[in-house]
Amino acid sequence: MLKPAYLLLPLLAATAVPSVHADTQAAAQGTDARITQLLVTLNQVHQIGAVALSPNGAHLMWTEAAMGKTVIELADADGSHAHALKMSTRLSECAKSDFAWSPDSRGLAFIADCGHDITDTKAIHNDVYLADIADAGMPHRLAELTGNASALAWTKDGKSLGFLYVPGATRHASATAAGNAQVGVIGEGNEDVQRVASLDVSTGVVNILTPATLYAYEFDWSPDGASIAYTAAPPPGDNNWWVAKLYTQGVRHDMEPNVAIDPSIAQGSLHGLQVALPRWSPDGSRIAFIGGLMSGQGSNGGDLYSVPASGGIASNLTPGITVTPEWFVWKGSDALIVSQNAKGKVQLVTYDIHSSSATAQTPYFTLPAMIGDGNAVLGVSLSTDRTRVAFAQSSYESAPEVHAGRLIHTPPPAVTAINKWVKPVWGNATSVEWKSEGRNVQGWLLYPADYDPHKTYPMIVNVHGGPAWGVLSRWPTMNEMYAVSDYFQFMPNPRGSFGQGETFVQANRSNFGYGDLRDILAGIDAVEKMAPVDDHRLGLSGWSYGGFMSMFAPTQTHRFRAAVAGAGLSDWQSYYGENRIDQWMIPYFGASLYDNPAAYAKSSAINYVKQVRTPTLIVVGDRDEECPAPQSFEYWHALRTLGVPAQLVVYPDEGHDFVDPRHMRDILQRSLDWFAKYLPVSKQ
Repeated sequence: MLKPAYLLLPLLAATAVPSVHADTQAAAQGTDARITQLLVTLNQVHQIGAVALSPNGAHLMWTEAAMGKTVIELADADGSHAHALKMSTRLSECAKSDFAWSPDSRGLAFIADCGHDITDTKAIHNDVYLADIADAGMPHRLAELTGNASALAWTKDGKSLGFLYVPGATRHASATAAGNAQVGVIGEGNEDVQRVASLDVSTGVVNILTPATLYAYEFDWSPDGASIAYTAAPPPGDNNWWVAKLYTQGVRHDMEPNVAIDPSIAQGSLHGLQVALPRWSPDGSRIAFIGGLMSGQGSNGGDLYSVPASGGIASNLTPGITVTPEWFVWKGSDALIVSQNAKGKVQLVTYDIHSSSATAQTPYFTLPAMIGDGNAVLGVSLSTDRTRVAFAQSSYESAPEVHAGRLIHTPPPAVTAINKWVKPVWGNATSVEWKSEGRNVQGWLLYPADYDPHKTYPMIVNVHGGPAWGVLSRWPTMNEMYAVSDYFQFMPNPRGSFGQGETFVQANRSNFGYGDLRDILAGIDAVEKMAPVDDHRLGLSGWSYGGFMSMFAPTQTHRFRAAVAGAGLSDWQSYYGENRIDQWMIPYFGASLYDNPAAYAKSSAINYVKQVRTPTLIVVGDRDEECPAPQSFEYWHALRTLGVPAQLVVYPDEGHDFVDPRHMRDILQRSLDWFAKYLPVSKQ
């Protein structure tokens, strides 16, 4: 489904927290001291976005956001001599993203968005800028673009910048963004088409490379810059990522795309799955990629594959592994450096390639943390010779810092102390492992802020989105509000999650709400054996797939005494016809609704809703393409009809990812109030 949702409030929180301070009155009933405490802590944190080493390994850049403004910091590779990149007053106010060092390590290109409308109704204007690091002058503009641009990447000769481009777009290229109004003749209008484009750095001329009949999602330059590899599908782009093929194409005028891999007809383990992150080998002979059952674009995970650049049969390099590779780069022509999820922890490891298989070496390091470079979850930045590494790192215990150093078998140290004074206002974090029906399962448990082992506490279970995603230890956003408010907070990674290999991910196929719920209930049992949790004060919450589980689980068990369902769905059958991303469902359900309605009925909460006794708060955006608001209306209507306490709140101009800080704070307040009412911290 469904882009991964970070627990209760999804991806929205990290991007919008710097602006939350401007809202001084919660839209719900008054301002809560718990929220004030949490927001004060969150607003002390300087968020670190992109982190990038220059190709020669000598320079380091990162972005630092605080109080609604983003600064580009430049430093030596060890973090010394850090200083902000000088820029005009106007540019300093713009959002900046998609940073790319030039091959000679002298220039830093980036995209500036100087006035995007959060309602997604006005045209986007993106500018491409280039800063000369050796020059004390300000960045200069290379091109003005009317539309959405992203994913800047240099050719090896430094003459061109490639990027993804949606000319004339009013919204960001993502199914999680607020959808356009569905009025007039539906399905026959002009679709936004994202294409690969190139920008001549010397002249500013922009050329569109890929055809208008294909919506491109990711791309990579060949080593000689004469070709591109990209994943693409016919439009509409929001819907068809799940059936994308891997293409190669020359960049000369009117070159035709060549299909390198079509998963729909591929033989073996890749058949019917998704492909992501295509990367040319340094010698140009092969293209590696990640293939697997992936429930949302950007939530990459699966096995590592390789295919000849001319196309052919793809080789699964890593069959049977019990970890989830999520990001990689080539290390020479016969090895990959891979960042992977290993039972809720991050590993960086080299895989040596031998013909059609790959062998993992001893990991460089394993971290109970989240790492990333601002462009990909678990992504890192490496020097061209692969001897130096840099990334942003955070955990439940430590606020984000930039880490950089030699790529050796110890984690690189922090080279910044941006957030050293910020301390958690929630309790300790523990990785929990348990058995469920013969499977090893893992999750994270946050203790209450002022934990007293002599007391018993209520616990709220957060089910993550996806379902193909996984909870890692990361500096909390609004999602960890419950641990601040004297609740235990349990975040399981049941079957269907990343972290234990592709077999574990696929164990959730055609079984939504059953096997994964049994894993979660077994995890609750495990937690109750190690911590003083009151089983009669259990709550449930989630967003996206977690929102579905917050609707479905109460039809199967009365163990949860209150629930908050965010952007969820209640009826897979009606959902199939309402959402705008129905292609994701066929790999999971095995067939379309029209070919096998029973498979969809089996996991529909609405079919068992008369079993529900759980008071439920339901929240959703009115322009959500992924989990449309009618799904929330259906569930709310049923609960109200059956006399179960329920409240439905629909937020205007919001998609699957919320962007308005006032709405986020309102959800925060309402959720705390809801659980305080039905799951009091102190027994009455």
